[in-house]
Amino acid sequence: MSITAAIAREPKKDFEVTKVELDEPRVDEILVRVHGVGLCHTDLAIRDRRLPLGMPAVLGHEGSGVVETVGADVTKVKPGDHVVLSFNSCGRCVMCEQHKPVYCREFGTLNFGGTRADGSHTLHCKGEALYNFYSQSSFAEYAIAYERNVVKIPDDVPLELMGPIACGIQTGAGAVMRSLNCRAGSSIAIMGGGSVGMSAAMAAAVQGCTTIIVSEPVAERRALALELGATHVIDPLDQDLTEALREIIPLGIDYAIDTTARAEVILAAVGALAPQGVLGLIGVPASMDMAVPFTLAQLMGSGLSIRGIHTGDSDPDVFIPQLVDLYRQGRFPIDRLMTVYRLEDINVAVHDQHDGKIIKAVLVTNAVAK
Repeated sequence: MSITAAIAREPKKDFEVTKVELDEPRVDEILVRVHGVGLCHTDLAIRDRRLPLGMPAVLGHEGSGVVETVGADVTKVKPGDHVVLSFNSCGRCVMCEQHKPVYCREFGTLNFGGTRADGSHTLHCKGEALYNFYSQSSFAEYAIAYERNVVKIPDDVPLELMGPIACGIQTGAGAVMRSLNCRAGSSIAIMGGGSVGMSAAMAAAVQGCTTIIVSEPVAERRALALELGATHVIDPLDQDLTEALREIIPLGIDYAIDTTARAEVILAAVGALAPQGVLGLIGVPASMDMAVPFTLAQLMGSGLSIRGIHTGDSDPDVFIPQLVDLYRQGRFPIDRLMTVYRLEDINVAVHDQHDGKIIKAVLVTNAVAK
């Protein structure tokens, strides 16, 4: 079928929005009419060759939409169901069996392989094969997905805004609610006030943390963080970050989340941790060989823990419905993070997000009206 999609061709160059051909779904595949898709930092890291994927490609991995058709072997969803598209997993390995699909042994192949298991491509442009991303490629009017990466959601929420839960939002929220499981009455510092950091702050409020600190250089974001549950905000450009955190809690903070992947910020957070404090790392580094110079004495002397966290340790079938329910209760207002653009305006959205004019861009497709 002929659809409109955004193609990534060259590093740091604009996406090409054009007509492409999408295969009909096979027996194990699901055709989803995309209503909205979040613009994630990871999509741009892929486009800019900081993470591996064949090119040219149709990116997008925070899709939401309506099931159009399903293959004969699909039983999880049916046409008309509202769904969020997340990461794919095999469902068979030891990590999947332990309900930790984000650490699936086949995660890289299924989400970054760029093709079906048999090497075929789902997308083409004028005869040219296009690579697939995250088993969805939702920067498009329609996407092919699979049972393991679709999650049914209720019909009474704004469908076009639910896609970002699939990655950025469940990454920040999951880090707090699942990975660190922050205890009620504890303190937490969140480095960075983008969509991931704001989601972490909202999740900290849900968890009952009593001191929630957001470090963010943009004044408008600091103000929003206070409205969304933060008890304190810090401008890291205005003062020494460790000292600023210690001024708020002299004995140190219980938990810290870094979304920036900046070495100096990570080290500042470590310096502000309380004895047996825990730091969660969820930022995507500018280089995959980035190193941070911790000292063993620093970690051992205070019993500190540092955890790498992938997508909030999420099990999407469990966690996405939980976050949607919190949204319905008014306790997790993710819509306040989002600015809506048309898919055709993806390059404007990229620049606005990069320049800090917005927090989270959501691209709405023309397929919504079909």
